[in-house]
Amino acid sequence: MPFIGAVPAQKYISLAKQDFTTIAGTGYTLDQSVTNEVDIALFINHVRQEPTTAYTASGTTLTLTSATTTSDDMYCVFLGKATETVNPPDGSVGTDQLEASAVTNAKIADGAIDNAAISSSAAIATTKLGAGAIAQVVSAQFTSPVTVTTGTSNNFADSTITASITPSSTSSKILVFFNVSAATLTSGNNRPRLRLQRGSTAIGVGTSVGSRIAATAGVVRDNADDFEPLTVPLLWYDSPATTSATTYKLAAATNSTSAETVYFNRSKADTNNNDNVRSVTQVILAEILA
Repeated sequence: MPFIGAVPAQKYISLAKQDFTTIAGTGYTLDQSVTNEVDIALFINHVRQEPTTAYTASGTTLTLTSATTTSDDMYCVFLGKATETVNPPDGSVGTDQLEASAVTNAKIADGAIDNAAISSSAAIATTKLGAGAIAQVVSAQFTSPVTVTTGTSNNFADSTITASITPSSTSSKILVFFNVSAATLTSGNNRPRLRLQRGSTAIGVGTSVGSRIAATAGVVRDNADDFEPLTVPLLWYDSPATTSATTYKLAAATNSTSAETVYFNRSKADTNNNDNVRSVTQVILAEILA
């Protein structure tokens, strides 16, 4: 039949239930106010009781005709107050509906599942998004020059190019991306080596064999003092296995037998003319649910 105004919701109606944990006697307090006893369905030991005859109700007061004992199980369903008449009931929208039904997808507001919602509720990140979903993204930008003084002969030194993320689950993976620009040296043809680290632990490095150095990447340069910096993408899929704050950083070394200076976001010479550039480095950390 036609309606005046909006059509009332006809699906997704859930009735509120109250379990009585303290059982004994004839007097009880309802969680919700009712007009009379027919507004609730009362069950004792899973048998529905007859309104007026077995019990009466008014406001939040429930009165039984016969007293219960501590061994009884009693609960009621509020017939006069329906809840969740607009939103689907808990657990009613599953994978099949989301994958197969554009109508069901439309029930989820655009942008509803965002970083703020996830960070405020671990249940969304760990149970609702599912494996392969991006739970959160952290980024950091470094626009000023960064200088690293290395140790001697391939001893890596930490830079200040870092970013931190706190995984929501120990099974989560972290997609680590450092877009580094770039490394030049104070002397000759000494070559920078770059390494990703989770704290002090090297990650994303090759296998060292003989005198070969385990690094994430190497930067090859010529002898030009004012050569422009290179952009080096460093990417790694990490398994930190923790829910604690985790810091990822960039470390640098050279093949020199003495300490060297490695520069980022600038050319080697960095003189004040248009032969030289200032560049930028960005770090992106993304939590991927497993």
